[in-house]
Amino acid sequence: MINFPKVAIVILNWNGKTHLQQFLPSVINSSYLNIEIIVGDNDSTDGSVEFITANYPQVTIIKNEKNFGFAQGYNKVLSQVNSDYFVLLNSDVEVTPHWIEPIISLMESDANIAIAQPKIKAYYRKTHFEYAGAAGCFMDSFAYPFCRGRVFDTVEEDKGQYDNDIEIFWATGCALFIKAPVWKSLHGLDEAFFAHMEEIDLCWRAKNLGYRVMYCGQATVYHIGGGTLSVESPFKTYLNFRNNLFLIKKNMPPMQANCLIFIRFILDFLALIKFVCEGKIKNALAISKAHRHGIKAFLKKEIKYNNHVVKQPNTVGRYTGSIVWDYFVLGKKRFGGIGNIKVNCF
Repeated sequence: MINFPKVAIVILNWNGKTHLQQFLPSVINSSYLNIEIIVGDNDSTDGSVEFITANYPQVTIIKNEKNFGFAQGYNKVLSQVNSDYFVLLNSDVEVTPHWIEPIISLMESDANIAIAQPKIKAYYRKTHFEYAGAAGCFMDSFAYPFCRGRVFDTVEEDKGQYDNDIEIFWATGCALFIKAPVWKSLHGLDEAFFAHMEEIDLCWRAKNLGYRVMYCGQATVYHIGGGTLSVESPFKTYLNFRNNLFLIKKNMPPMQANCLIFIRFILDFLALIKFVCEGKIKNALAISKAHRHGIKAFLKKEIKYNNHVVKQPNTVGRYTGSIVWDYFVLGKKRFGGIGNIKVNCF
């Protein structure tokens, strides 16, 4: 690669001083020649800003006046950043020295590639993929997201089986590369999501305009995961179920969206019953709350149908079957055992 487009690595922080102490040095040691490292702070009270100022003067700090959450927080910070590429990087990610070059090279090879992600491996189990992103992300016909290398709670060991670069449906938000002009044309993340699945929405909106989303198997980072909300958090359950309804409403044709939302209400009710049987009453109530708030947002037209879809939206990475059926009924626990996924390999 002859040219080195400017890359802004932006870490959104809220009371994450411990993670910054642990992982910021690896970001600073990135070998890419044209980067700016930025910490966007969501009004932390744990001394995060003071720590960076005292120890890493080369890091730019952009302060938000309050905790705006993931989506709005990033939007406010990135509106003040000038670069060719933006990298949305979680504070609990350890990067490898040469993690940027292969991704930028891949994205520069095709003007239609808008978004990409590296291989995501588990920080505390570095032989295995990590839950949030793994080796690229996909979506089934019922709008359930899943990953290559991680289907529901089954996480695979990395044996080089997913080292190839492929086109995917969505890229994980823990280490998301996006071309700055595309970010601006899409108006960033949808702030109605607050947190969780807003990166899926971003990618889906890009694909509805014909752009491509890629996974680069030659770049690796290590993610702790659950740094803000644990997997068992009822609030996370609420956000995931509510935001999934938002995804469907926003990105599918109206008739298909309405039908799928009706089906998802039934499937989500089964998930609610499962939580009750497991004694997780707060998580069950979170699903009910998600449905009520989803309907309210639809009726108030806070979440609207997407009218910006090209005649032939990019559907690569969309699975025509049901990942729930495959996993829980047919026992297909690994990505390699699932068929009918449209994938373009590089």
